[in-house]
Amino acid sequence: MPTDNQSIADPLVRHDVRPLTVLQVLPRLVVGGAERGTVDMAAAIQAAGGIALVASQGGPMVHELERAKAKHIKLPLASKNPLTVWRNARRLVRIIKQHHVDIIHARSRAPAWSALWAARRTGIRFVTTYHDTYSAVSAWKKRYNSVMAQGDRVIAISHFVADHVRVQYGVGDDVLRIIPRGIELTKFDPARVPAERKVKLAHDWNLPDDQPIVLMPARLSRKKGHKLLVEALAKLGRTDIRCLMVGDDGRETTYRRELITLIHSRGLDGVVRLLPHTPDLAVAYSLADVVVAPSIKAEGFGRVPVEAQAMGRPVIASDLGGFRETIIDGVTGLLFPPGDADSLASAIAGALALDEGQRANLAAEAMANIEATFTRERMCTATLNVYRELV
Repeated sequence: MPTDNQSIADPLVRHDVRPLTVLQVLPRLVVGGAERGTVDMAAAIQAAGGIALVASQGGPMVHELERAKAKHIKLPLASKNPLTVWRNARRLVRIIKQHHVDIIHARSRAPAWSALWAARRTGIRFVTTYHDTYSAVSAWKKRYNSVMAQGDRVIAISHFVADHVRVQYGVGDDVLRIIPRGIELTKFDPARVPAERKVKLAHDWNLPDDQPIVLMPARLSRKKGHKLLVEALAKLGRTDIRCLMVGDDGRETTYRRELITLIHSRGLDGVVRLLPHTPDLAVAYSLADVVVAPSIKAEGFGRVPVEAQAMGRPVIASDLGGFRETIIDGVTGLLFPPGDADSLASAIAGALALDEGQRANLAAEAMANIEATFTRERMCTATLNVYRELV
């Protein structure tokens, strides 16, 4: 078994000294936590002397794979159609044989079923990453989710997720590995964000110079808690601040219409703005006085509080799921009771009232917390060691 002090730079080879080939499978390569982890691991595999393959339906992050010298193979892996899943399994068998794949690593359920069948057919190792607790309202849905617990190694992205996997599927600690997601500290570093980039984004978003900014980076999804934040801002009663909800894709969904109606009914049209996702989130964080993650459903991990802490920003998050593991409550950020608009309003008021010294102390603690535990290097090294265990 590999030692804990092995690094990304250690050779990733089989026992016969042939480079290890790892095929990761997921639905699409769009912006998201699983997708980010896939790209980061592909780069790490290549850096360690292995061969990284990724199969997906494609997306804007394919070019990042290509920059890392990894190979992308386009397959309709986003489909849940049973016939397509079966056909994908046969396609994966061919890919495994053609590229001499040693390990197939699945990061989503539909592709995982194809990958499991292909791994059994070819005799290679099967790894899964369990990214969330996945709802199971029926026996059929629990069975569908169970594929993520059938790996030779099952990687959970938090202790919260690991506990779920143990309870729901009886996965033992001999198989289960807890590897938190990690972020790129060279990207989320306030010292590396030049003033001109901040000026440009502030100009693009038409931000006032003299008003505090409350930032919520999240796609428009009910579970993310946008409405809760609107209610908290209404209770706060301040019109001298701006709340930026970054992640609006512009689609006219029922939830988006409800959110806009709520903003208007609470008299917050001049306070709350819905903005599209920005690829330069580090700059967005640097413009914020406080970052909020008010999810009403537990998240398996949650990157926003981690990124915000790395940028030295006060962060407020629901006392749920993975947030409890990434925020040291009262030291690097604040946790508030889920769904409690009054508590959230009070927490925002407190964060906006921090003086310069208090902000500096909080930033130092927050940045140290992330550097010690939630870096991309730690995540990649631990995952490479899982691969080494299996070969």
